[in-house]
Amino acid sequence: MEQRLSPSTVLMLVIPPLLWAGNAVVGRMVNEMVPPIMLNFLRWVLAFVILLPLGASVFRRGSGLWKYWRHFALLGLLSIGLYNALQYMALQTSTPINVTLVASSMPVWMMLVGWMFFGAAVSRTQIIGAVLSIAGVLLVLSRGEWRQLLAMRLVIGDIFILLATIAWSFYSWLLTRSVGPDAIRRDWAAFLMAQISYGLLWSGAFAAGEWMMGARQIEWSLTLVAALLYVAIGPAILALRFWGAGVQRVGPNIAGFFNNLTPLFAALMSSAFLGEAPHAYHAVAFALIVGGIVFSSRR
Repeated sequence: MEQRLSPSTVLMLVIPPLLWAGNAVVGRMVNEMVPPIMLNFLRWVLAFVILLPLGASVFRRGSGLWKYWRHFALLGLLSIGLYNALQYMALQTSTPINVTLVASSMPVWMMLVGWMFFGAAVSRTQIIGAVLSIAGVLLVLSRGEWRQLLAMRLVIGDIFILLATIAWSFYSWLLTRSVGPDAIRRDWAAFLMAQISYGLLWSGAFAAGEWMMGARQIEWSLTLVAALLYVAIGPAILALRFWGAGVQRVGPNIAGFFNNLTPLFAALMSSAFLGEAPHAYHAVAFALIVGGIVFSSRR
């Protein structure tokens, strides 16, 4: 891994938050047109079709797709099956600004997951920084009124995005594990296709369960088709490509800092496209979250 952030690595890690912010806004825009888990499934079906010409080599005999199926199935579950579905479910009851701000606690979860499950060291400054960042998340969950925490008046979408953030933290740490043939790991399209292939099985099963529980019908329109194309190409293929490359260069802890750009982009996009202006507590929460992360990164 690189010890310093090069300009190319910075660019790799800035692009995903921009695309993910757009994903949150688009998911909010179409939440009345398509059920959230079905939206996730359709998104990855399109991504699979678009990526197939570049990543078809992963289906050749001896590629390692089947030998290392447990690893790729776990990656597909955490990123494609869980993270994205939980995010769209969160957007049913929460705003893009809230969703992305709560997700800004990701560096804290990266630190905890790395320490508890991957043997990563944690310093005192990181713990203090984590407390500051968690305070920012609690401020968002309470909608700026701390007394609400005592009454546990939480929007279910906020819980969904917290679970999604934890799943993504495990996913990012697993990306640092050298499992599978080098031929797949060196070929970004094949590596991503291996994850999507198993992720489609998970997301398809979850979508089937949603349908069996009586989910509403899809309301097809040009807006929905355009939204599906965006979330399949941008936040799915391109964001995962750049995130994976950035994490493998500098590690999950440093890469996680860049996720805090997402609420900034989401606030601008929400104001422009949804008319959802940020509140004062959003600014305070973001300052706490970023302040905690800056403090955590001190040596």
